[in-house]
Amino acid sequence: MTKVIITGSKGRMGKALLACAPSHREIEVVGQIDQGDDLTGIVARCDVVVDFSSHSATPGIAELCAGQGKAMVIGTTGHDDDARLRITDYASRIPIVMASNFSTGVNTLFWLTRKAAEILGPGYDLEVVEMHHRLKKDAPSGTAKSLAEILADVRNQQLKRVARYGREGLVGERTSEEIGIHAIRGGDVVGEHTVIFATPGERVELAHKASSRETFANGAFRAALWVVKQKPGLYDMQDVLGLK
Repeated sequence: MTKVIITGSKGRMGKALLACAPSHREIEVVGQIDQGDDLTGIVARCDVVVDFSSHSATPGIAELCAGQGKAMVIGTTGHDDDARLRITDYASRIPIVMASNFSTGVNTLFWLTRKAAEILGPGYDLEVVEMHHRLKKDAPSGTAKSLAEILADVRNQQLKRVARYGREGLVGERTSEEIGIHAIRGGDVVGEHTVIFATPGERVELAHKASSRETFANGAFRAALWVVKQKPGLYDMQDVLGLK
């Protein structure tokens, strides 16, 4: 039995994790932490902390887990470079799975996006479009950023240099190097992502649409069961699913 503490337990993903937990016989939730609660007093009870709190809270949670020798699954997004460096440092002491999306389908989309970019080559314009519910705070989504990072990596580009976040006004012709990233917000959309490869004469689109957060929760628990058996290091869902 793998003992889990959920941080961010009152959020949308936290509630989905708690709802799905009874269907995972190998999982026992031994703690639920949200804003104002003290993780310090109960972290010793668990084998792994599944963190869906907030990007501002995650580095501190990771520091506590590293000090206690507890594995982590990180599902928060919107981290700046400093936070990522801190998390990477803690991963030298404990195993951490950090992913922008825990859906098996989305991680298949990551894999397909890389393969499509490799096969189609440099003659295609690249665009990423995502849509989420009106309450989502960060834009673009972590998943959209991951997709754009994959595209940039295949082309040996630095995403910071080639990313184009939306277009307005007289922006001129599209360059062949840029990668368009567009965020749409509205209603209660759980998550939709489309990668577009466009060239004169044809267009290829790869898309994933989530209708329930259960798929993310089940993936996070799959990651939790996997990470407790690993050596210290920073992993992602591609590692969990054996796609690397």
